[in-house]
Amino acid sequence: MEQRYQAVSAVIHDGFSVVEVASRFGVSRQTIHSWLLKYEKSGLPGLTNHSHKPRSCSHQISGEIDVLICEMRRRNPGWGPRRIEFELNKVQIQPMPSRSAIYRAIKRANLIDPLARRRRDEKFKRWERAAPMELWQFDVVGGIYLADGAELKCLTGVDDHSRFCVSAGLMRRANSKSVCDHLQASLTRHGTPQEILTDNGKVFTGRFNSQKDIEVLFDKICRENGIEHLLTAPRSPTTTGKIERFHRTLRSEFLMEKKFESFEDAQWELDQFVLHYNTQRPHQSLDMATPMAKFSVGAPVVREMSHSSSTLPQGTWAARRIGGNGVISIAWQQISVGKHRAGQDVDVLITDSMVHVYYKDELLKTALRSNSKEVRKKRASVLRKSS
Repeated sequence: MEQRYQAVSAVIHDGFSVVEVASRFGVSRQTIHSWLLKYEKSGLPGLTNHSHKPRSCSHQISGEIDVLICEMRRRNPGWGPRRIEFELNKVQIQPMPSRSAIYRAIKRANLIDPLARRRRDEKFKRWERAAPMELWQFDVVGGIYLADGAELKCLTGVDDHSRFCVSAGLMRRANSKSVCDHLQASLTRHGTPQEILTDNGKVFTGRFNSQKDIEVLFDKICRENGIEHLLTAPRSPTTTGKIERFHRTLRSEFLMEKKFESFEDAQWELDQFVLHYNTQRPHQSLDMATPMAKFSVGAPVVREMSHSSSTLPQGTWAARRIGGNGVISIAWQQISVGKHRAGQDVDVLITDSMVHVYYKDELLKTALRSNSKEVRKKRASVLRKSS
């Protein structure tokens, strides 16, 4: 302040030029002019130090929006900046803060646990099927407790493409019958997928059974419905990563160490959570769409048909032999019907939009046509032509 006053005094009282004073004090001419202007307007107080902080900031969020962001985070600790941004858009907050501004707001409020963050492996690559009903992932999860201390198990299943939960059935014991009852209920409710992926649990497969070539009930249901049952490699939980991620959501947003009064109460509350998860909860991997929105688009409706029925759809019949990998080819479209049927001859009914694969009088698979190319090498059997 003293230096500024001396410079101003040299110009006003001593008659030195601005250029001379600027050279003497080692500052620019513009600085001397600004000091003179401040002295003329405010006198000696105008030469004191002032804050360089901007008077306003165009992208600074208001106090009301800051409080709303922090309140959302406190009520839902699992919500990150992306989810909070989505929820603010739903209620049409104006002006809309950026995602980075939301992150800074919850960080200022100490609502981020630095130890809880897990960095994704750079080698990790997410994969998914191209359409609904191509692949379902199933697993059994525990950690659901009743008030009397009993632990329940749950058969969970999600559609690989849409993350739609197709099964969330509680069991007192995770035995083969209970698991398969819930599997059959899912098939009845949602239709038949092309493939099902599970781990190597005894309720799913007899792969590690002491008896060779044993077929457990789960495999039998898959075979009878024309579903190819895929198994993960031993000690490879990331193969069923989508169902494991659903379990994480189940624990953090539904269970939260709560205990239920009865088996029926637990199943009812679980059904309500699944309904919310499928139809209302936005999913970040789906660009904030709901699983129902993705599952309902393109999922084929599967109906059982009888060859003796006069209501068979009109189309073209063709004969095929199932390859060693369990796949047949129709009009350059690959359709899997299961390796256990390798070498069998099947008849295929091709309509404008669907492909139906039959073995004798059994419908093995119904799939959407992926193209409209001509069906070659038909070799349709006389029996099919006559029917």
